[in-house]
Amino acid sequence: QVQLVESGGGLVQAGGSLRLSCAASGTIFRINAMGWYRQAPGKQRELVARITSGSSANYADSVKGRFTVSRDNAKNTVYMQMNSLNPEDTAVYYCNADVTSYSGGYYSKDYWGQGTQVTVSS
Repeated sequence: QVQLVESGGGLVQAGGSLRLSCAASGTIFRINAMGWYRQAPGKQRELVARITSGSSANYADSVKGRFTVSRDNAKNTVYMQMNSLNPEDTAVYYCNADVTSYSGGYYSKDYWGQGTQVTVSS
């Protein structure tokens, strides 16, 4: 099993910044893509940013130029620096990781963190 633990959420004023972190632990052979999703009240969960094992990143149009995703493969950790936050960024942010593990054979599975609340006040 693999656990994802997020940190860094909170309350910030519009125009401010936050940095989210997500550390993976457990039966890990290799972490493939990692990413951040968010879900605002009454809305569907949406992809915010995703980064491959080779550090190729893609972003939702709404956050391009404001958010930066990065990862530290040695620490099995993904980060997201969020700048110029606005109230529309208010949501629960979830970490996601595609992990390959070994238990009598290799297998890949998708894991989710518990979510961290980001609230941006106007």
